[in-house]
Amino acid sequence: MTLSVPGLRRTPDPARTPSAPPRRTGLPGLRRRIRKASWSYAYLAPMAVLVLVFIVYPIFASLGYTFYRWNGIGSPTDFVGLANFREVLHDSIFWGAVEHTFVYAFVLVPVQLLIALMLALVLNNPKLRFRMFFRTVYFVPVVTSAAVVGVVMQLMLSNFGDAAGSLLSETGLTSRHIDWLGDPHTALAVIIGIGIWHTLGYNLVYFMAGLQTIPAELYEAARIDGAGPVRCFRSITLPMLRQVGVVIVVLAFIGSFQVFDLVQVLTGGGPYFATEVVNTYIYHLAFGGGSGSGAVQPDVGLASAASFLYGLLLIVFSAAQVLALRRLGRRRADPAL
Repeated sequence: MTLSVPGLRRTPDPARTPSAPPRRTGLPGLRRRIRKASWSYAYLAPMAVLVLVFIVYPIFASLGYTFYRWNGIGSPTDFVGLANFREVLHDSIFWGAVEHTFVYAFVLVPVQLLIALMLALVLNNPKLRFRMFFRTVYFVPVVTSAAVVGVVMQLMLSNFGDAAGSLLSETGLTSRHIDWLGDPHTALAVIIGIGIWHTLGYNLVYFMAGLQTIPAELYEAARIDGAGPVRCFRSITLPMLRQVGVVIVVLAFIGSFQVFDLVQVLTGGGPYFATEVVNTYIYHLAFGGGSGSGAVQPDVGLASAASFLYGLLLIVFSAAQVLALRRLGRRRADPAL
């Protein structure tokens, strides 16, 4: 028998108190979240439609063309199976284009990131006068079309390149006259230099954004402990930029692997295939008449096969980005790893 004392509040027995019904999660909760963020999906819908129409659909459509020998006119009827893939894989010009693309990427990215990081450290200094002016100057090339940059640089090299080459030969820095875009030994180096200057602003902005996320109190505490600029850079700046640095490096490599405009405008893949990259190789196969791939008649099937193989390369680098970010996250969570 249970006695009840007036004025005394009974504490419910957990063993006898019925448990609350389990919270339902699943489709109703998903619908509620979608309804709550409906305006966000409405804003994203136009871009999603454009991506589906101009990126996703062409990818799957071009995959079907890889099995045909087709010049792009009418409907493809000449089914060749995997012959296009075999032809591309046995084409020495294709592998030369892959080599040039890798050389472009693995030279441009380290040099550009080093310059961008140094400039970001300088421009992030609050005591620097005219910071906004210098930031604008370094970012202006980014908003300029690569085709326009290529045309302007081609004109500059045509008008002033001979004078610069003569100056270098007269001073003894070179043993012969340099044809900047006409010499197979220098054309790719010139394109890499122009590419470093043109896309420097992207990585500069990324590094500046990463630097501004580092608390100023860390630098103040380090200076109080007697740390100099070099020690602060090694012990604070680099570790704090590690996570954003991984993203910057991967994005820079992916962007450099997509080089096309500069090469097409400056050299068209020449001279003698010395600057042919994968994207210009695909372009010349698809539209024909290119000086780079040697294609005279367009072959959309071959171009689609080459683009599919190149797409696999980009997927590999995207997967490397995900793996690097996951490993970095685990290392930050457990320094012992």
